[in-house]
Amino acid sequence: MNKSQLIETLKAQYFNEKIIKAFEKVRRENFVPPNLVAHAYEDTALQLEKGATISQPYTIAFMLSLLELSENKNQKILEVGSGSGYVLALLSQITRAAEIFGIEIISSLANKSKRNLKNYKNITILNQDGSKGLPKKAPFDRILVSAAANKIPQSIINQFKDNGILVIPIKNSIFQIKKQNSKIIKKEFPGFVFVPLVEDKEG
Repeated sequence: MNKSQLIETLKAQYFNEKIIKAFEKVRRENFVPPNLVAHAYEDTALQLEKGATISQPYTIAFMLSLLELSENKNQKILEVGSGSGYVLALLSQITRAAEIFGIEIISSLANKSKRNLKNYKNITILNQDGSKGLPKKAPFDRILVSAAANKIPQSIINQFKDNGILVIPIKNSIFQIKKQNSKIIKKEFPGFVFVPLVEDKEG
């Protein structure tokens, strides 16, 4: 599958125009290992290193749609498990006014994403354990967790604003969690596969 075929596949799933345009602009081949460049536009997850993956494009688009991003709002966004930086680049294309933070525990991937995204002035990448979120920069308008937890981490729930949205895989489901008037509203979308979120013993 080439890039134009992948874009047509995503269009057929009725993702919104902002998401489609971001996939058109960001070059996925820059975010995968050299030996997998030929497979960059297949609609499948690809191995990075040390057990990490770059998620299937459909899954990424689905999670981005659940974030309900606003193009022109000056939102603060966190991605936990940002890998080689592909989703961070997509986020930046969708919402250019946002302040975006990525946390990646694997140092080689964090360094690669810093190189990949050096021209993105609204993205900050941190090489650290993200299983507890990023309290020093909280609260966030949107939080995306790109690896599966066994349960919804309360520490991350505490880090998004009222009217904010958290999108997180729990086991084999994706959850969209909204906070409205301090009330938590959850929606579950089953049938996905993710690598596990690396958590410390307290998690």
